[in-house]
Amino acid sequence: MPWAGQLGGDPRQWVLSADDPAARWVILTGVLGRTTEDLDVVSAHREALTDVGTADLLGRLPDWEGGDRLSGHNSPAFAPNLLNLLADLGVRGGEDAGIERLLDQMLAHQEPTGRFPSFGAPRGGEAPVWGALLCDSHAILEVLVRYGRADDPRTRAGLDRLAVDLADTAQGRAWPCVPHPVHGFRGPGRKGDFCPQVTLQGLRVFARLPEDQRPPELIRVARVALRAWRMRGTEKPYMFGHGKAFKTVKWPVTWYGAYAMLDTLGRFPALWRGAAAEEEDRSALAELAACLIAYNVGAGGTVVPRSVYQGWAGFSFGRKREPSPLATAWLLKVLCRLDDLAPEAAAVDVRRLPSSKGGTGTVVPPPG
Repeated sequence: MPWAGQLGGDPRQWVLSADDPAARWVILTGVLGRTTEDLDVVSAHREALTDVGTADLLGRLPDWEGGDRLSGHNSPAFAPNLLNLLADLGVRGGEDAGIERLLDQMLAHQEPTGRFPSFGAPRGGEAPVWGALLCDSHAILEVLVRYGRADDPRTRAGLDRLAVDLADTAQGRAWPCVPHPVHGFRGPGRKGDFCPQVTLQGLRVFARLPEDQRPPELIRVARVALRAWRMRGTEKPYMFGHGKAFKTVKWPVTWYGAYAMLDTLGRFPALWRGAAAEEEDRSALAELAACLIAYNVGAGGTVVPRSVYQGWAGFSFGRKREPSPLATAWLLKVLCRLDDLAPEAAAVDVRRLPSSKGGTGTVVPPPG
């Protein structure tokens, strides 16, 4: 295992022996590369579908037409976030009627532009309205693709719009924040800047499609996303910092951070492998991987969650005092895509990396 030295051990067997079928499924399929026909994979998947945690998540799925009153798109209760979490546990399209009903509701509402809206209140106490920010449409598209709805004509129209919405921002080719079509709200940052969150979301959507269905310019977009880390000392996207909170995973993962960046960019191996790879991109990815390990991994290579959303104590990733098989499995899955970079990441001293703009000028060291 290329990362065992930096992790302080190889936790794969520990995860496989844990009483957590979803974690076993993640290791078997996402780390060891077993196929869906493998008997151990079939067994883990079957157990995960009937696990109490999966039932809990299915019970949290909302009525998409009921009107959300959430704290933001990073809320784990946002329906696309719940659907992504279920998919990360191994749930697939066609396996639950409630999921299919929710996906049907999402497909039933589409703007003339091709974007998919959500139904939410712009401010507390106001009536909910339908409207699409890119962090709505991109999130909805991702779950539609993940659950097997990519060939639906409405999804295809949304994917066409996803490509059209790419723009030449101040940082390069990427997705910006587009104002809400009804009340005009636009997310943080300058109008001409790229949005780190929706850019990662858009990249993930296209990465889940066959290569011949992706825009040819995606590698340029991926480099813009990675540039935000490289330029952190002199540039800071408004409300998207790159300090300790960025490096420390907040479970379950719903928003921009080192984990989300590596989970996304690890799907584009041309960033670090082949004739088109650039040394500065390899170095940046190695730094991010080193930070992900240093700020999140504990004894024996296991992950003891250090930051969690409230309301998830029933899951191992929602408890701070003990190693989480599922969080460990998810982190290993992200790292294994970057196996080529393990030697370079091992050479990174995260305490000596440059500080981020707006910080104290000194990197906050990882625990211990």
